[in-house]
Amino acid sequence: MHNLRSLEALRAFVEAGSVSRAATRLGRTQPQVGRLLSALEQELGFDLFSRDNRRLALTAEGLRFYQHAERVLAGHDGLARLANGIRQGQTDRHLRLLTAPQVASLLLSQALRVMAKRVPDFTAVVDTRIRLDAETVVEQEHFDLGVTVLPLAHPGLKVEPLCEVEAVAVMRRDHPLARLSHVTVADLAGHDMVLTHPRSLLRQGLERHCRDAGLTPRTRFEASNGVVVCQMAAAGLGVALADPFVARSSPAPSLVLRAFVPSIPLPYGLFFPAWQPRSDIVSDFAALVAETARHEAEATLRSLRRRQGGGG
Repeated sequence: MHNLRSLEALRAFVEAGSVSRAATRLGRTQPQVGRLLSALEQELGFDLFSRDNRRLALTAEGLRFYQHAERVLAGHDGLARLANGIRQGQTDRHLRLLTAPQVASLLLSQALRVMAKRVPDFTAVVDTRIRLDAETVVEQEHFDLGVTVLPLAHPGLKVEPLCEVEAVAVMRRDHPLARLSHVTVADLAGHDMVLTHPRSLLRQGLERHCRDAGLTPRTRFEASNGVVVCQMAAAGLGVALADPFVARSSPAPSLVLRAFVPSIPLPYGLFFPAWQPRSDIVSDFAALVAETARHEAEATLRSLRRRQGGGG
């Protein structure tokens, strides 16, 4: 196990931007922090830093290591808060939540507001991951509740269905396809597309429908993040398929949504660590998230159906 002080020095360096500012943050001297970082680098056996005129910068390997180290430190922070609360005789009113950044606001904000009103000393940390991988979650995460697009399967996780939405076509308001009440796979022919990464359910579903129709999507741009895909479509770079929750969370007022045919289902689920008992506050919060998710899914469906029915 790597020295916790060295990992804390690494985090302080990354967040503060220099050894001197990291030392100030930690209440140590600059040479002390420098020695902690050097000792960590020697222990690991590879370069965490590049050195240019005595200035340090993370290497690619250093960044990769730090991203995992930060999860270890976040878990330690959670344990420290728990221990402090137990010492003070507090009941556990703190939650650590995991979700994708694209849907954190839409699916969690209402539940957080309600819980904060119900429980005055309620606190939470919302930890976002671009990709929630089951192995990483089980082996390296400390959390109480997560929300993600399924499937997510692992014996160390308890997964419960939440709701199901369907992919939508998104484009700028003046795009030719925006005049349609709904967009079919055949309508995409001849139009530039902005696509998500090849492993995504959206991309796989689109390619499957295109193969069935004997079409090849005209891929012009690609992005790994659904919000970025929506922003690129809103900028007029092409038409895209999107998770409607993500599209509605995208800060792009020029973006319009249309139902896509044939459907590409996107099931959402809640997941919990199977290795710890579920507290009352976790159960209560999960119920609030479920209520919000189902309400938002139904509202999205009603809006798309109104458009298909000629209601605007």
